[in-house]
Amino acid sequence: MNIVVTGGAGFIGGNFCHYMTGKYPEDNIICIDKLTYAGNMETLAPIMDKPNFKFYKADITDRDTIYKIFEDENPDIVVNFAAESHVDRSITDPEIFLRTNIIGTSVMLDASRKYGIKRYHQVSTDEVYGDLPLDRPDLFFTETTPLHTSSPYSASKASADLLVQAYARTYNMPCTISRCSNNYGPYHFPEKLIPLIIANAENDKEIPVYGTGENVRDWLYVEDHCIAIDLIIRKGTPGEIYNIGGHNEKTNLEVVKTVIAELGKSEDLITFVTDRAGHDRRYAIDPTKIHNELGWLPTTTFDEGIKKTVKWYMDNREWWENIISGDYQNYYEKMYGNR
Repeated sequence: MNIVVTGGAGFIGGNFCHYMTGKYPEDNIICIDKLTYAGNMETLAPIMDKPNFKFYKADITDRDTIYKIFEDENPDIVVNFAAESHVDRSITDPEIFLRTNIIGTSVMLDASRKYGIKRYHQVSTDEVYGDLPLDRPDLFFTETTPLHTSSPYSASKASADLLVQAYARTYNMPCTISRCSNNYGPYHFPEKLIPLIIANAENDKEIPVYGTGENVRDWLYVEDHCIAIDLIIRKGTPGEIYNIGGHNEKTNLEVVKTVIAELGKSEDLITFVTDRAGHDRRYAIDPTKIHNELGWLPTTTFDEGIKKTVKWYMDNREWWENIISGDYQNYYEKMYGNR
C-alpha cells in the first residue's frame, strides 16, 4: 500500500514513519511536512534512504501541491498528523493554528476524496474534551464525551474533527479519528514537558512548573500510540472515533520528579511559575473501545517508558542540542537541498 503521512517530521508522525517503514517494508510511506519550527529532518535521517520511504517538503494548506503529490503517488491511506500543537503558542498567535489545523485538514480531505483513498485517518487529541475535575478520579473521557475546548489549539483540533465527521457523513468517505493522551518518547521537541526537563536538568538549569504542579495528564509512550494507529487504519471501522490512552495518570510535579530522579539530579532545580491561562486540570482517557474492538492496550508502563526516553536523549544529545541551538533548521538544506 501507499500511505501518506502528513506531519511526519514532527514528534509522533516521525515515530510513526520509523515504525511503519520498519514493520511494513512492502508498503510505501510518503511523508509530507512543511518543516516549521517543530518539524525536524534530523528525526527522519535514519530512514531517508530506505527504499520504501519518500519525503516531500510541502504545506498541507497548499492545495495545488498536495493534489500533485496525490496524482504522483496514488495513495491508499492518509494519516494526518500535521498540526500546530503547542497550547502556549496558540494563546499568543491563534491564526496559524486555524490555518494549519482547520484549512489544512480540509485540503487533505478534499484531496483524499478527489483521488479515492481507501482510508483517511485524523490524528486528534484528548484536549478537544476540555478537562476533568481533580477530585473526581472516577471520571474519564470516552468517545461520546461532548467537545469542550479550552484553548485556540484545542478548538482548532475539534473543528478539524468535526470536518472529518462531516465529510464521512456527506460524502460517505472512509474516515476514522483517534484522540490520544499526552505522548512521550524519542524525538520529542524540547519545548514539551519531558524533554524540557531532561535538557534543563542536564544543563543544571531551572525546571519551570506551572502553578503548583498538580495538573494531571495521562501519559502514553509514543510507540504504543503508533501501534494503535496502525491497527485503526487497517482494522478500524470507518466513521468511528477511537480514544487512545496510556493508563498512566501523573501530576506534572510527579513527572518532573520522576525524570529528575532518573537523571540523578536535584529537585532543587524545580521552580514554580505563574500558571497558564485556562490551564486544563486533568486529562484521563478510557480506551475500552479500542481494546474491545481492536485488541489494543498500552504495553509500556510510565517508569519503563521514562527510562527508555531518558536513555534515548542521553544517547542522542546532538539531536536535541541542535534544536536548542537552532542548527536543526539548516539540516534540510544542508543534507537534502539538492535531492
